[in-house]
Amino acid sequence: MQAMNVLIVYAHPEPTSLNGSLKDFSIEVLEKLGHRVEVSDLYAMRWKSQVDADDFLLDGRNEPLNVVRSSKEAYETRRLTEDVMAEQRKLLWADALIFQFPLWWFSMPAILKGWIDRVYAYGFGYGVGEHSEKRWGDRYGEGTLQGKRALLIVTTGGWVEHYSERGINGLIDDILFPINHGVLFYPGFDVLPSFVAYKTMDIDKKRFTEITAQLRIKLENLFLEKPIPYRRQNAGEYNIPTLTLKDGIKVRGQGFRIHQN
Repeated sequence: MQAMNVLIVYAHPEPTSLNGSLKDFSIEVLEKLGHRVEVSDLYAMRWKSQVDADDFLLDGRNEPLNVVRSSKEAYETRRLTEDVMAEQRKLLWADALIFQFPLWWFSMPAILKGWIDRVYAYGFGYGVGEHSEKRWGDRYGEGTLQGKRALLIVTTGGWVEHYSERGINGLIDDILFPINHGVLFYPGFDVLPSFVAYKTMDIDKKRFTEITAQLRIKLENLFLEKPIPYRRQNAGEYNIPTLTLKDGIKVRGQGFRIHQN
């Protein structure tokens, strides 16, 4: 297989944790496959998670902060902070992006959300393309990161049954939908089905071996596995500008699943 570029954005505060071990394992597997790997270890980087006026190097501004307007101007004039622009360069370099994190309160750790908030600047992650009555931007299958692949590697203390169709936590695919569809598919990534390790509060050697064996297969197929078949916004299935599915479009299931072919 051709050597590809892989960016791992990793969010866990403890290097010796299960997440730390899985991150190291992923790097080893990907490099043995011949891929080039970059890691953004957000806790080790002491990543600033909150968006504020310091993110936009716009001189002489006395008016109240408008994040969208300031983000747009700073991106267009290359006056975002260097830490943000460095991460944007990594995303442009990467053929595949991996977010690795523990599931905390049904979502990602705040530091990873802050990475998204700051790196996905207006004109880079959103606000891309024509916005009109005929076309509502290049997004949901199009955009800056179109053609690249993305994968979530997630750990959770809950059991697989807890995240099943009848499980009390709800389906894991529904819980991860805002990330897979709203954070990754939105700017153009082809999103792979997530890798989730369950019941991780007490992992012995046997269980770790099982998890890494499954993860190895997932990583070996990073550029081969079929992505989640999300519907593309501008492929003719949605009304513009209301962005609702057109009458007559056949859907599978309910809820989030109507947005898959």
